Amino acid sequence: MSFCKHCIQGVRHEGEPLGKLETIAGVACYIATPTVDYPKDKVILFLPDVFGIELSNAKLLADDFAKNGFKVVAMDYLNGDALAADAMNSPSFDFMGWLSKHLAEQTRPPLDKVIAALKAEGVTKFGATGYCFGGRYTFDLAFDNVIQCAVVSHPSLLKVPDDLETYFSKSQAPLLINSCEVDQMFPAAAQTKADEIFGDGKFAPGYKREYFPGCTHGFAVRGDLSDPLVKAGKEGSFKAAVEFFIAHL
Repeated sequence: MSFCKHCIQGVRHEGEPLGKLETIAGVACYIATPTVDYPKDKVILFLPDVFGIELSNAKLLADDFAKNGFKVVAMDYLNGDALAADAMNSPSFDFMGWLSKHLAEQTRPPLDKVIAALKAEGVTKFGATGYCFGGRYTFDLAFDNVIQCAVVSHPSLLKVPDDLETYFSKSQAPLLINSCEVDQMFPAAAQTKADEIFGDGKFAPGYKREYFPGCTHGFAVRGDLSDPLVKAGKEGSFKAAVEFFIAHL
């Protein structure tokens, strides 16, 4: 795929989503398809955060990947139980209770069903971009070498260093981590450990970590674009992801 850094289409928070909702193997999906010719054997799996594919920002991000030449399939691996956009603002909301209903035994089967269906349609190479909660499942897919390229942005639910070491020993998928300054789920110590394990060419398939100052957990999907540093982080993490997929998928 031809590529120049100035050709990357940027990311938006506003506008109407251009993709369409489809059911694949019984799983609700949001499909974003390039309007130009694109490689039919490649798909980027979009693994959203706890707000799911219903979040407009997630749909717009999927559309923006499609504008850069990749077909994108965003999956409802939360089984119709994504959080409402304002759920976290409620002091009575029981996040741990919600999380207990969305462990691997509930979330992984929808991913596997969709991937199997896409393989039956001729897709042979998968990239995955996981945000927050989706970072956990991007790692799991990489552990099993289901995907050929992995991007995670402010990942959560990772056990550090265990999951980083497992990734290093088991996965052949090049890895990009989009990290930030204030992130309780993937803090500075975890970022440093990732560099220790993967950096300096130690991870042969390829590794890169981007760092965005002035940004907090969630910036790549739900950042406040009125803040110049957050806007730079959101746009920079998207650009880094596109470049990484172009180079490695």
